[in-house]
Amino acid sequence: MGTIHLFRKPQRSFFGKLLQEFRLVASDRRSWKILLFGAVNVLCTGFLLMWCSSTNSIALTAYTYLTIFDLFSLITCLISYWVMMRKPSPAYSFGFERLEVLAVFASTVLAQLGALFILKESVERFLEQPEIHTGRLLVGTFVALSFNLFTMLSIRNKPFAYVSEAASTSWLQEHVADLSRSLCGIIPGLSSIFLPRMNPFVLIDLAGAFALCITYMLIEINNYFAVDTASAIAIALMTFGTMYPMSVYSGKVLLQTTPPHVIGQLDKLIREVSTLDGVLEVRNEHFWTLGFGSLAGSVHVRIRRDANEQMVLAHVTNRLYTLVSTLTVQIFKDDWIRPALLSGPVAPNVLHFSDHHIIPMPLLKNTDDLTPVTSTPSKPSSPPPEFSFNTPGKNVSPVILLNTQTRPYGLGLNLNRGHTPYSSVLSQGLAVPGVGAGQGLRPTFPHIPSRYGDNRTGQPRP
Repeated sequence: MGTIHLFRKPQRSFFGKLLQEFRLVASDRRSWKILLFGAVNVLCTGFLLMWCSSTNSIALTAYTYLTIFDLFSLITCLISYWVMMRKPSPAYSFGFERLEVLAVFASTVLAQLGALFILKESVERFLEQPEIHTGRLLVGTFVALSFNLFTMLSIRNKPFAYVSEAASTSWLQEHVADLSRSLCGIIPGLSSIFLPRMNPFVLIDLAGAFALCITYMLIEINNYFAVDTASAIAIALMTFGTMYPMSVYSGKVLLQTTPPHVIGQLDKLIREVSTLDGVLEVRNEHFWTLGFGSLAGSVHVRIRRDANEQMVLAHVTNRLYTLVSTLTVQIFKDDWIRPALLSGPVAPNVLHFSDHHIIPMPLLKNTDDLTPVTSTPSKPSSPPPEFSFNTPGKNVSPVILLNTQTRPYGLGLNLNRGHTPYSSVLSQGLAVPGVGAGQGLRPTFPHIPSRYGDNRTGQPRP
């Protein structure tokens, strides 16, 4: 038997967590209206799909897909309300704003997939055109149009309202805008409705209903059934052309790109920040779109060593916060270090003696034990000679030279072995030229006779 945990909380399933979040959204009274419209939308879509099957009209089916898209937009509106209720968590430090961006992207992509499905079915119908029954075609058109317009105008859908204004215009909006300018030139009062550009969702609802009305009249007058397929292709192309710019815009937001219309403003703010007092450099700046209408960014600011970090941070945040709502500023001082002159004994952690030559000073002994090597012989009764080693400067610290040059060839002296007695130096021929030719300085100049020792012929100097 396993261990029984008495006070352990039971793990909720996925549907349990989903039900909990749905209760959180339903606690807001604004969500009741959206839930009511969603229920009516499901009933209306069910009736329209049955009428599409009875009339055998693919154009009405394409127009019914717009009603299904309205259901997706209502779900996106509910997600927007849920995002406003939830606070950032340690796992999602930037909040849940990107979830509504994902909902808009998914809704527009599904609408385009439905349009592609209609295009495929329309191509098959051109090969074998079935008979179209117009009994409920016009009724279904007005029911779908009324519900779509009522939904779009009654509910403030914040994500789709922002995307429809921020995304680029579709080809349908551009053509309608050209016609609107000509019409507003005749009737100026219509400029507030048709200009600068119409709502793309309202526009596609009106254009689809107009295509279905033409289909109904041509079938009733001439039994021209192929116009139903042509109307379905037109509605599918308008749906695809309207949803594609929104998908591109929401996809760029998901890819954390910088919006093109704010690049100039960001460059201006960065130049202003670089001119603040104490700021030396602004680098590693990165700004991206966190959600609809909110920017996030991070920047590194290098300041002077004597600057106040908190003051600079406050000024930088104040300048960038006007455009960037979620900002991370990293302040660090200048890492340039002034070289200091060392005085006194050299610390072991400052210099590495393996990179230097240490020339040790010889140990001093009594003058009686040493052979005079100066030009003035030392006498017990006379003062020490001028160049004698028994002078006041005998306590000299070792001289440290930087090992920047290589040793000359022919100089076989081992200078890195600590202190060497002066007697051993004399025995190696370092102090007395001419003695110790294998290790002294004599072999470097073979043609120059020594000054104090023997000459090349071995005869003593007179």
